[in-house]
Amino acid sequence: MTRRVPVAVASACLAFALTACGGAATTDSAAAPATLDANADLSKQSLTISIWDGYSPKDLPERVKAKLGFDTKVAIHDTNETIVAKLTAGGDSGIDVAFVSGQYAQALNAQGLLEPLHADLIPNLENLYPEAAQLAYDKGNTFSVPYTWGTTGLCYRSDLVKTPPTSWNDLLDPPAELKKKITMMTTERWLALPALKVLGASVNTTDQAVLDKAKEMLLKVKPDLLAYDDTTFGDRLKSGEAVLVEAWDGWCPTEEKNIEFVVPSEGSDLWADTMVILKSSENKEAAHAFINYILDPEVHGWVAENILYKIPNKAAMDALDPKLLESYPALAQPPAELLKGESLIDLGEASTAFTRLSTEVSAAQ
Repeated sequence: MTRRVPVAVASACLAFALTACGGAATTDSAAAPATLDANADLSKQSLTISIWDGYSPKDLPERVKAKLGFDTKVAIHDTNETIVAKLTAGGDSGIDVAFVSGQYAQALNAQGLLEPLHADLIPNLENLYPEAAQLAYDKGNTFSVPYTWGTTGLCYRSDLVKTPPTSWNDLLDPPAELKKKITMMTTERWLALPALKVLGASVNTTDQAVLDKAKEMLLKVKPDLLAYDDTTFGDRLKSGEAVLVEAWDGWCPTEEKNIEFVVPSEGSDLWADTMVILKSSENKEAAHAFINYILDPEVHGWVAENILYKIPNKAAMDALDPKLLESYPALAQPPAELLKGESLIDLGEASTAFTRLSTEVSAAQ
């Protein structure tokens, strides 16, 4: 099974203010959709998609060709910033369909760079959970289709922690026996997340006074941390070097004995990765057909089975092997429960406050 670097391993180049990355500002976020032909000859079109490595089957182009009759080229990007910088550099990026996290899709749409979705060309949208249309960054799925979704919580060694954690305070104010055995993330929004939730604040807050209080809490716990770790915390848990870590649900290795995942009582976030169609694409009918193909239960189910992230496709989730859900219980989290988390949204220029917080905490001695 493969796992990619999670949603939002992100820096502030975007800061969700795309003009800082070379994009021209525009207010045309509600640009009229193109006129598309539902009966277009797709064999005369071709697609270039940009996606994270390992986030789709290696033979995806062959599968698409066999099913839909057109050629597909897969371009790989490592972070949201990489692809968004390309899409906002000016001119035609050559990308037809891009996979980006929800708040980035929101920012791209605000720049008028995305094609409004033609739902009549994506009948498999009916396979999605109703909750998939309630995500704050794009309610109604008007310009994006969610591909994966999940949350953040505490991943821990049940055999090495005296009392199972239930609160973000278990991480921010650890008992003596856990000191130097815990890790937190450094990705900006996720570094701040535990403290913001303990403070009863929104993960999307732009209140500087609240962010200052969060920074104080993060600085206080820093000496007690084993490390800041966004990628290898699972390995640290397996070895016993760490016993409690902040983790994305799909990256908590619950297939291992004595490793469990919990969403703290104060709540958490709701992140999503999406598929979007570029307004500059000359292959929009094929792009819609591609997204419709991905939403086929057998196709979309590959994601949960191989990346171990939840997918918003009810038909696909219902078809998963029950044994997989037993090994990875986070996969079985009901959408209604997942939706209790706050959707991460684009904060525009205000996101620089999170960049500053992260920089100051990381640099503190």
